[in-house]
Amino acid sequence: MDPELEAFIPLFPKADLSDPVSARQGLAELAMAAPAPDTTGLDIEDRTVAGDPDVAVRVYRPHRARGAIVWLHGGGYVMGDLDTEHPWAARIAERSGAVLVSVGYRRAPENRFPAALDDACAALAWTAGHAAEFGVDPERIAVGGHSAGAGLAAAVALRTRDEQGPPIHFQLLNQPQLDDRQETWSGRNFTDTPWLTRGKVTSSWRHYLGATPASPYAAAARATDLSGLPPAYIATAEFCPNRDEGVDYALRLLQAGVPVELHQWPGTFHGSQAILSAAVSQRQIAELTDALRRALAE
Repeated sequence: MDPELEAFIPLFPKADLSDPVSARQGLAELAMAAPAPDTTGLDIEDRTVAGDPDVAVRVYRPHRARGAIVWLHGGGYVMGDLDTEHPWAARIAERSGAVLVSVGYRRAPENRFPAALDDACAALAWTAGHAAEFGVDPERIAVGGHSAGAGLAAAVALRTRDEQGPPIHFQLLNQPQLDDRQETWSGRNFTDTPWLTRGKVTSSWRHYLGATPASPYAAAARATDLSGLPPAYIATAEFCPNRDEGVDYALRLLQAGVPVELHQWPGTFHGSQAILSAAVSQRQIAELTDALRRALAE
């Protein structure tokens, strides 16, 4: 493991989702401890997307932008909100030059699948409808996220393709959570890795799905047809249960004729890019935002 990252492992709270309320509080405390992002080049505004129910979003607008991204926070479908995602959403918007719409989607277990997906799709439609207001090309709207948020983004791309929704220009999937089956090598063998364990992944899917059988819109790795999806950037962490499902999904996208850039980061673990003092984390964030900038310029 990267020594700069390894030094932080003892500081992490226990990887446990058995009590969602406590888990959310733990993530909020970690987010509050993160260095504040530079927001001087951004206009930030909380908005509401009309829906059933309405969806809270936070819009980050660089002073000059060509494209936009609908961004979905991580947290195993259970944790995270607009405030915990703020340090990362602001950095992505500022460094990529994209208007970023951070989505406060409904969380499990209080709101199981497909609540979060419905909210994400509503936010995408709203963003496309407000493209002129944001000064962006409606043909240059991406979807993206981290972990469960990346899994949601992949599901949004699938459902939007199938339902002929607003065009999606690009998928930005960082350490995506895509497969409830946990049958990959990394899913079976990385049982006690930092921050994300096999048990935590199991709890996450149980909270999200309840008794509902998983469909491709819940777990994108279950989709049999990946053709016609937007180009993708997929990043995975070496010591992460989700690693191989991300790599497998990238390969299957390629086999379906979808352009993909895949980066497997050695020496890292799930979410370790949040340790901003580490050189590898700085490279990860730089590459993530550069990939988005390039995609929206094409």
